[in-house]
Amino acid sequence: MRQYDPDLTPPWKRQRPAPEVPAEPDLVVEEVTTGFCGAVIRCEKSAQGPTVTLEDRFGKHRVFPMEPRGFLLEGRVVTLVRPRAAAPSAPRHTASGSIAVPGARARVARAGRIYVEGRHDAELVERVWGDDLRIEGVVVEYLEGVDDLPAIVDDFSPGPDARLGVLVDHLVTGSKESRIAAQVTGEHVLVLGHPYIDIWEAVKPSSLSIPVWPTVPHGQDWKKGVCRALGWPENTGAAWQRILSSVHSYKDLQPELLGRVEELIDFVTASQG
Repeated sequence: MRQYDPDLTPPWKRQRPAPEVPAEPDLVVEEVTTGFCGAVIRCEKSAQGPTVTLEDRFGKHRVFPMEPRGFLLEGRVVTLVRPRAAAPSAPRHTASGSIAVPGARARVARAGRIYVEGRHDAELVERVWGDDLRIEGVVVEYLEGVDDLPAIVDDFSPGPDARLGVLVDHLVTGSKESRIAAQVTGEHVLVLGHPYIDIWEAVKPSSLSIPVWPTVPHGQDWKKGVCRALGWPENTGAAWQRILSSVHSYKDLQPELLGRVEELIDFVTASQG
């Protein structure tokens, strides 16, 4: 019995499958719809399917779905695919840029602590400095608000072998946060801060493929205002997960945050050899 091809398109008009090309880092391609040309930065999974991030010669990042026949490589239509996973090997550096110690076991927790101002702050510190903190035996906890800091310091009873480091959001001269920090700072307590309204801003815009962090008018909820300005759903929890997933190492963070966290880790660990 004769079999019929359900596709009624004449054979000479059908598109041939485009060759599949692994989206290796630094591969330069052009997206067929927009004409955006750039080098591959990374590939990621999303709810809608795999995506690829390209960086053009001006440093601008854009994210595109890895659709069939979606890119041009040296003028030829290709289908980008995720690169084959390399054989696992011991990392040379941690996410913070420190030399990795393969097989190192977490140290018993020190008496000293680092406090940060919120859950998002703690998750970001863990993402970048988690390996370092476990080796050093430093525990990170978060405050419910900077107003509670004096009571927390009193209860903690810091000393030479139990130093306390604190990271505060938006620590600028003359602010409420700066006045509270001055009350508790001492020989065994170090309070440092970054200039950003929220820890979200400490992530580089380029890592999120946005030009800048939006300016939100005074009096509006800052996080919801950011979501509105960027065209994201006003779900701050989902927005934070989107931001956090874009952080892969210290290179995705602003230097104003990097220096403060490193200084706090050095302060807390200096009390014990």
